[in-house]
Amino acid sequence: MRVELLLFMLSLSCFLSIAAPVAGAAEKTAEKALSGAPEWGHLPPLLPMENFFRNPDTASYAISPDGTKLAFAKPWEHRMNVTVRDLATGAERRVTSARERDIAGFFWKGNDRIVYVQDTGGDENFHIYVVDIADKEAPLPVGAARDLTPFEGVRAGVLDDLEEDPDHMLIEMNRRNPEVFDVFRCDIATGGLTQVAENPGNIAGWMTDHNGKLRAAYATDGVNTSLLYRTTEDQEFRTLITTNFRETFVPLLFAYDNKLLYVESNLDRDKAAIYTFDPETKKTLDLVFEHPEVDVGGLLHSKKRKIITGVTFVTDRGHYHFFDENRAELQKTLTSFFPEHEVAVTDMDDDERRVIVRVYGDRTRGAYYLYDRKDNSMSKLADLSPWLKEEQMAPMKPVEFKSRDGLTLHGYLTLPLGVEPRNLPLVVIPHGGPSARDVWGFDSEAQFLANRGAAVLQVNFRGSTGYGKAFWQAGFKQWGRGMQNDVTDGVEWAVAQGIADRSRLAIYGGSYGGYAALAGATFTPDLYACAVSYVGPSNIFTLLASIPPYWEPFREMEYEEIGDPEKDKELLTAVSPVFHADQIKIPLFVAQGANDPRVNKAESDQIVEAVRKTGKDVVYMVKDNEGHGFHNEENRFDFYREMETFFRKHLGLR
Repeated sequence: MRVELLLFMLSLSCFLSIAAPVAGAAEKTAEKALSGAPEWGHLPPLLPMENFFRNPDTASYAISPDGTKLAFAKPWEHRMNVTVRDLATGAERRVTSARERDIAGFFWKGNDRIVYVQDTGGDENFHIYVVDIADKEAPLPVGAARDLTPFEGVRAGVLDDLEEDPDHMLIEMNRRNPEVFDVFRCDIATGGLTQVAENPGNIAGWMTDHNGKLRAAYATDGVNTSLLYRTTEDQEFRTLITTNFRETFVPLLFAYDNKLLYVESNLDRDKAAIYTFDPETKKTLDLVFEHPEVDVGGLLHSKKRKIITGVTFVTDRGHYHFFDENRAELQKTLTSFFPEHEVAVTDMDDDERRVIVRVYGDRTRGAYYLYDRKDNSMSKLADLSPWLKEEQMAPMKPVEFKSRDGLTLHGYLTLPLGVEPRNLPLVVIPHGGPSARDVWGFDSEAQFLANRGAAVLQVNFRGSTGYGKAFWQAGFKQWGRGMQNDVTDGVEWAVAQGIADRSRLAIYGGSYGGYAALAGATFTPDLYACAVSYVGPSNIFTLLASIPPYWEPFREMEYEEIGDPEKDKELLTAVSPVFHADQIKIPLFVAQGANDPRVNKAESDQIVEAVRKTGKDVVYMVKDNEGHGFHNEENRFDFYREMETFFRKHLGLR
């Protein structure tokens, strides 16, 4: 198992009372909304808000290497903790005791240890913990877990769990220099750390081969990225290829002979494809898979059989392409059990006999199952959210339309059940990132709003990833401009189709989407009835000045994507909502985590103060124990409860 927790690279792509503005304006907006509201009698039952945002019953199932035990996340004291189940006896016991913060992620280390990561109050300085479960006491006492990285203000992650070595794993940590991550071999029993590689200051990521040897890395000078390589660990790294960050050449996996690399590349092409690459000759060899419409970067492989089995890619929804008949037959068999739903393999034991299966759709969070390949038997483990009934949820439909300058844009439209899709209130939700994309599947926010009678539009605006190099780069230096126009054009498309009522439009988003919400309220003040910004930046100058230290190697890259505070001062001033707060006419709701390391609290403080200085009020919610988004269940409830009240008043939702 090559474990590379998403916690490290996630940060690179995600930057992520009721308002009564002018006297009488809010009341008039609400009055217009309510006067045009449809008859809600045919909608499904009005479900409690908490049903959409409460913790799942269980989630994140993982099977032990020997196939005898399951580990999964389950609520305890309103926090997601890890529970272990013995498959032979069915006996369960909780093995973690987190009370302040959910366990952020976990995996098996051998058959008798669980490794997990957790931060404090949303600061994203993740610590790595291990808990030994061999002793039979149930549940394990508080304090049974050991912190392997007990260093204040330090961020750590697992690079390789070293499956074949029961006593060690490789971790990354920025203890020496907060801007970069060194690699250490961690003795799990003692917590001892032995440095394997010191980051010279420019390495943005490390990669091991199938023997757990540190063989590759990618370095950056801020704009150009280099793939580094060594044949053995006693050699110095040498540069194989250097590309501008605008192009992709990313190592995905070593071949099982530990000689060739599988890489995702869009060199000399627009859509990224998967190739083999020979690091000794520095030559790209065979094309493994390409798709004419979208980037391809997901690689499936069999550790037991030591082969590449297939790829994954996303068009309107997720798809597979298999090279291996065995894996293709497994997918066919699993799909035959659930022909009406999507089916994904999430884990297998070392023998690849027992398979964890996730079944899901756009109208259900779905369920986990355990499939036994030898017996061809399927047993249900748990529904994630059994209180949400599929027949009461709304379909998510892929849509396509043209931007004002002729660019083809894709997105998703969720329409409430039980009413004619005409003249509905509409909430557009721009995604975070912005170098990310929305995908088809169950979306709690979209379902919640649809249950309240709103149409929900999610637009993959220019700058979104997955649609090729040109589409992504079309978003460079387009915050508040072309990217925002795409969102606006999506809303206008929905109005032109007769779906949305022009007098009842709202914009809501988190992280970059929160910026887009503020930009919508500022730069298209007559389009929306209200706006909600969730951990969204308002001042691009202070946003760039306050990035986390481990983003520092990518500063020049951010300048090219967003704008240089010196060279592009006029541009960034023009598109920072805080400098144009006097243009905001509509009710505004702002939510922020006090410990957010990506979008500091000052971003929300500034816009709230600026709007209030114009004589308008703002609903402002701050959670002192949260960071970039609200993860604690009670804080989510507070946020969505306030949002519901806000949208009901200003959009006339049922």
